[in-house]
Amino acid sequence: MNRKVNDGQVRELLLQALETERGGIQVYTAALKAVQNKDLKQEWQGYLDETHTHEEVLIQVFKDLGMDTEASSPGRTVVAHQGASLVTAIEMAIKNAGAIGAELVACECVVLAETKDHQNWELIGKVAEAGGPHAKVLKAAYEAVEQDEDHHLYHTKGWCRELWIQSLGMPAVLPPPEEIKHVQTAIGAARAEQLRKQLM
Repeated sequence: MNRKVNDGQVRELLLQALETERGGIQVYTAALKAVQNKDLKQEWQGYLDETHTHEEVLIQVFKDLGMDTEASSPGRTVVAHQGASLVTAIEMAIKNAGAIGAELVACECVVLAETKDHQNWELIGKVAEAGGPHAKVLKAAYEAVEQDEDHHLYHTKGWCRELWIQSLGMPAVLPPPEEIKHVQTAIGAARAEQLRKQLM
């Protein structure tokens, strides 16, 4: 179905998406310095590698659409600030919060970064569905990235929850149910969380 989309907002979305991926690279780089759990460290290293790939996918989108990857916008500036703030928060925690506290802050910062990242790609998918001149390029990019984004968000949320539970002195499921069940959707994540008592 071909619906008229706001080209200015599509441009804004893509600028923010690229900045989010670049910020995500910095967030994962910082988070890997704070992580204590070896399984999570391996997971995040993979996510960092995938985030580099997602940046490359978006650079190709910009090339295909004749856009400047370094163009600025008010929204992109805000996204850059948010990413830098998350890195600063992780660095503060490493310095002041102890090993467990720093790992928890890193987890929370990754969840915040991935929430924005996941939304960007959902919206890119919506623009692709709407048809028009962007559709083919955006559809290919969306299909290349979306499953990774689901995995990054839902699995890190699970890690964050379980590491917090462990830090509170209660029984935790590590790796989290989202990992064990290979969750890829919000519904799957909700079901996995419901199974945690059975997995303990």
